[in-house]
Amino acid sequence: MLAPYANPAIAASSALISAIGYFKAPYDIIPIKRLNELANIFSVSIDYILGLNDNRSYKNYKEEIDGKLSQERLKQLRKDNKLTQVKLASILNTSQSVIVGFEKGRNIIATPFLFQLCMTYHVSADYLLGKINEPQELL
Repeated sequence: MLAPYANPAIAASSALISAIGYFKAPYDIIPIKRLNELANIFSVSIDYILGLNDNRSYKNYKEEIDGKLSQERLKQLRKDNKLTQVKLASILNTSQSVIVGFEKGRNIIATPFLFQLCMTYHVSADYLLGKINEPQELL
């Protein structure tokens, strides 16, 4: 969400500076919310930023992440791929409670998990996050 400035350009640059700060600081990852802000500022897809495909943007692209839809898609993709929460946790090198948190909406997906989920399920990040309605091919 952009800062509450009257001038949209100031709001966008404020969000950009905040998001870029994560790259300058000694953080290992950029949070999904900041990644989404960057995608919105530059009018590109999260898939494009993560290098998952060459689609700079999509038709009917939503600016906000749909948490509820993301939860549903995560759970459905796991079931479609015949994975238990324990097995998926093992693939992601995390605990079952983290997977439960993602599927119940208690935890926001961390960027490395998002990337790994996309690679595991062969589905785009924008689809997984509910920003688009049709799954997209990966590179």
